[in-house]
Amino acid sequence: MEIEALGLAQDAGRTIDFSMVAMFTRSTVMVKAVTISLILASVWGWAVIVDKWLAFRRARREAALFEDAFWSGQPLDALFDRIGTKPRSAIERVFVAGMAEWRRSYDGAGALIPGSAARIERALDVALAREGEALGSRLSVLATVGAVAPFVGLFGTVWGIMTAFERISIEQNTNLATVAPGIAEALVTTAIGLIAAVPAVIFYNVLSAEAQRAGARLEAFADEFSVILSRQMQRGTP
Repeated sequence: MEIEALGLAQDAGRTIDFSMVAMFTRSTVMVKAVTISLILASVWGWAVIVDKWLAFRRARREAALFEDAFWSGQPLDALFDRIGTKPRSAIERVFVAGMAEWRRSYDGAGALIPGSAARIERALDVALAREGEALGSRLSVLATVGAVAPFVGLFGTVWGIMTAFERISIEQNTNLATVAPGIAEALVTTAIGLIAAVPAVIFYNVLSAEAQRAGARLEAFADEFSVILSRQMQRGTP
């Protein structure tokens, strides 16, 4: 009897298409909506991952080039004039913010305006805060996908299992051909949720660490730059 039941189950398994496309087609509207939302979330997450990865790599390269020019010994005014009002990288924007405020710290007679050091510090702090916000932008997308996607997938699974049990109740049949398709369709959403969440969590941690390193590099440069400007102001040379 058991051998006969197994044979029937195998025959049923051969007649039922368990491909992803077929299971998606057979699923309910709710399960389809959950599946599509998870796929879109995964695509969105990967778009953020690729964009931020390229942005951080470009920022490292640009920071290295600028630091080479900054520490080459050329006058800061010449470097500032060369960069102009359109800095390309984060570290150049911090440099331009400090230099612009430093130039405004002297009156027409070349005398230092009181409180200039504090204003330069504030200008550098504002520039650092702005760049730090840009470094961490859109990382919250990865955190959201990593945290929410498994639960959305689980919701789709629960809904699909409910539908499968309703089908069993209506057909009054508990053989494998009736049970297997509904359960398989329900479990697909959990799998897709995990596929979307795992890379998002991994790259959120990787990119967050990269953003912290880039921010620390900017802060270190701003501190060194502030010391240089303070030394110049103590000498009284604009």
